[in-house]
Amino acid sequence: MARIDSAISPTSEGFQTNRAGMLALLAELEQIEGRTRAASERARERFETRHQLLPRDRVALLLDPGRPFIELSKLAGFGLDHPDPAKSVAGGGVIAGIGYVAGIRCMISASDSGIAAGALQPMGLEKQLRVQEIALENKLPFIQLVESAGANLMAYRVEDFIHGGSIFRNLARFSAAGLPVLTVTHGSSTAGGAYQTGLSDYIIMVRGRTRAFLAGPPLLKAATGEIATEEDLGGAEMHTGISGLGDYLAEDDREAIGLARAILSNIDWHGPAEAPRDVVPPAYAAEDLLGIMPMDHRQPVDMREVIARIVDGSDFVEFGERYGSATVCGTARIGGWPIGILTNNGPIDPNGAAKATHFIQSCCQAGTPLLYLNNTTGFMVGRSYEEAGIIKHGSKMIQAVTNATVPQFTIYCGASFGAGNYGMCGRGFHPRFCFSWPNARTAVMGGEQAAGTMAVVQEARAARMGEEIDQARLEAMKAKIVETFNSQMGATYTSARLLDDGVIDPRDTRELLIELMAVARDEAARQPNAIQFAVARP
Repeated sequence: MARIDSAISPTSEGFQTNRAGMLALLAELEQIEGRTRAASERARERFETRHQLLPRDRVALLLDPGRPFIELSKLAGFGLDHPDPAKSVAGGGVIAGIGYVAGIRCMISASDSGIAAGALQPMGLEKQLRVQEIALENKLPFIQLVESAGANLMAYRVEDFIHGGSIFRNLARFSAAGLPVLTVTHGSSTAGGAYQTGLSDYIIMVRGRTRAFLAGPPLLKAATGEIATEEDLGGAEMHTGISGLGDYLAEDDREAIGLARAILSNIDWHGPAEAPRDVVPPAYAAEDLLGIMPMDHRQPVDMREVIARIVDGSDFVEFGERYGSATVCGTARIGGWPIGILTNNGPIDPNGAAKATHFIQSCCQAGTPLLYLNNTTGFMVGRSYEEAGIIKHGSKMIQAVTNATVPQFTIYCGASFGAGNYGMCGRGFHPRFCFSWPNARTAVMGGEQAAGTMAVVQEARAARMGEEIDQARLEAMKAKIVETFNSQMGATYTSARLLDDGVIDPRDTRELLIELMAVARDEAARQPNAIQFAVARP
């Protein structure tokens, strides 16, 4: 193997400036996430009065202690529920992530009922659909901790109602694929939400707290005139003793969580055990990742410095080093397992695109997963590059990314602009998982480039019309374009709209990738038996 020789000086002024910028972004991220936790925590007294656990306490009790938990989309909906970012509560009203329950890796989705009684928040629907997509693709058992006031009827949108049906469709797909769906209904599960409970394979209800009905007492009275109490209409005792909807009756949240763990422990879900592999830690500290990436995406950086701090032994065998050198490709190991890595030390030129295409195809042939470390301002433009076939070779790269037969993981480390986002397996190309560093920037182009482009268009138009260009108006237009682009390209903005699976501390990148690669390996090894729609064959 070829160990990367780092040229980083942690005491240099540039490193310290980068580090300070990254720490400031991480502090901002922690403040946003902390506000969500605090909003739910404010309901503790009310929950304790009802002898209930707060949603995050339920999740903590469900998970195996000391095992990793990858929380997903923590910024979902940030800035979309309130015009003042300082008052916005992120998370979409859902706590979701991949963790271990009774030794089994599962997808967990919990209503954050400490916030607005668990009512669906902006982007909450999209977040639920994304975690279901991840669970289906990676063949993960699905656990729901349900307690939701349902949709906010004062903010009703017909598109949410229509697209919300996909949640229930996906639950049916889980069962058809042989993926267990286990639901603890801690509180309300009303109207369409009742199907979250009904479409589960194992249903646990809590005496005196569970409520599951298609129409609650107010709607029932308005629709039919019938009067009924919540308990008689859809309580846990009725559903476990009369309707048969509930399979298990628990006395409280703790017993319900204990039942969920017991059920999982009795499902023979464990895949083939992996033989231990020798793992050599990187030769350089993960702490250095705070100071490598400049806050200004226009400043150059050698992405090998990032690779050196996430791969085993900092060993990296570079592919085609002298050809298309701004595009860096090569193989390494992370956690003892092979990985193909693609990243960028500048724009992607025709040679770089051709090299990347070859490398992706080689990794697919060998069954080696692919990791994309995004840091590019896009594909090169200009007459010489057009003549060299940048469209042709870029298209081949996009074809290779689209049709790759191995798991693909994407980390936005810096810039991800233009078609470079596509060629480097951006969110639209459905990588298995996609995470961002806090400094990441994603856009069709930089704000200054967009403003300059429109200025040229306006000047050409004025020339054709024989008009004088209004310089003040032109400068105002350019300033507005720059502001519009810059306000939308940051990691906080894009993650709030589920354009990734979360924003992470760069120092956690290696451990996150070790876990994500294990998820993908387990998926490849597992062939769950379909429990529905089996076709009898002679």
